Amino acid sequence: MNILVVGSGAREHTLVWKLAQSEKADKIYAVPGNPGMAELAECIEGVSITDNAALVKLAQEKNVELAVVGPEVPLTNGAVDAFNDAGIKAFGPVQAAAEIEGSKSFSKNLMKKYNIPTAKYEVFTEAEAAKAYIRAEGAPIVIKADGLAAGKGVIVAMTLDEALGAIDEIMGDKAFGSAGSRVVVEEFMAGEEVSVLCFTDGRTILPMVPSQDHKRVFDNDQGPNTGGMGAYAPAPVGTPELLAQVQKEILEPTIKAMEAEGRLYKGCLYAGLMVTEQGPKVVEFNARFGDPETQVVLPLLESDLVEVMLACIDGKLAETEVKWSKGAAVCIVMAAGGYPKSYNKGDEITGLADVAADGSMVFHAGTSAKDGKIYTNGGRVLGVVSKAEGIKEAVDKAYAGVAKISFKDAHFRHDIAHWALERLAK
Repeated sequence: MNILVVGSGAREHTLVWKLAQSEKADKIYAVPGNPGMAELAECIEGVSITDNAALVKLAQEKNVELAVVGPEVPLTNGAVDAFNDAGIKAFGPVQAAAEIEGSKSFSKNLMKKYNIPTAKYEVFTEAEAAKAYIRAEGAPIVIKADGLAAGKGVIVAMTLDEALGAIDEIMGDKAFGSAGSRVVVEEFMAGEEVSVLCFTDGRTILPMVPSQDHKRVFDNDQGPNTGGMGAYAPAPVGTPELLAQVQKEILEPTIKAMEAEGRLYKGCLYAGLMVTEQGPKVVEFNARFGDPETQVVLPLLESDLVEVMLACIDGKLAETEVKWSKGAAVCIVMAAGGYPKSYNKGDEITGLADVAADGSMVFHAGTSAKDGKIYTNGGRVLGVVSKAEGIKEAVDKAYAGVAKISFKDAHFRHDIAHWALERLAK
């Protein structure tokens, strides 16, 4: 079958890479795609991923039988609904279900209504009311822009001044645009984070291997939040006992709650969790594959991704077995100098072929191509991914790959998977 992947980041590159391994995949198209995807798919530029009519027209012209929508923006914009209305199977939640990521206040209110464990919170549309609440609660405290902010709309304020400044930044300065017209103020949760992604057809839920993202830009979890500086899987914090608890207390109640609200959820549901002393609690839900978690989870998937996606769409996930390999995978994100603030574009990247020769993978996040050369074209530029029998071996292999790649002012974290390595050392 012909497959269309919507998106241009490292997550979509990973999806294309995995889908291309299926015997069911005849031809893969990517819109707009990136230079890394171009080795496996035909990339089509000039079509906006928020123009549903144009996406459907393209899919019809290319005889696409399966559309896979990667990013949150087209999902919350109703891309899956548009494909469905045109009779094209699409993997991802419909617009009403994608609201679980599109609005943090919707998500928090859903969890409160259905007793799904999460942090205490309040929602505000007025800055002074939010500040009064923050003064009463004290710090540390967490401030979140309600809408989509490319993974950067969360500020963990360790002091009262930071928290009040966050309100000014989000609501006053409009740092995240209209996404910050409403804010969610949450209690600070202490513990270790874990990402549990799952496949679901709206009734059956099949979790993927647990992973862990590194949100802060600098080593030792310092600096501002980013879209993610690296990830690894499986995360040792995600024990079989913990995952069973997550399935029973979080994933199943959430999928049932969405159906009860008339928002049947099909696709990939991402649960970002904090493992607290009281047990796992939801930090956030995302309505799609995580980035960079996808880059370490899908390399461990042994099953045919096309078959799994079709089972989710057709409501046949209960009849589907999803198999995982026993190894580990690590992703190191190489970012442009200055990221997550202003950064340069157009710097040549060298060494990519050397990494592939050593058996590691490079998933493109923000790159462009010209005259046979690859250049930087985003904040997060590349994800270097390695597989091995264990986390330590995968970490060493991934950093060896990073060392082979060069571009001006490249920066990356040097402590990816430190939580796992510390656990394994005990």
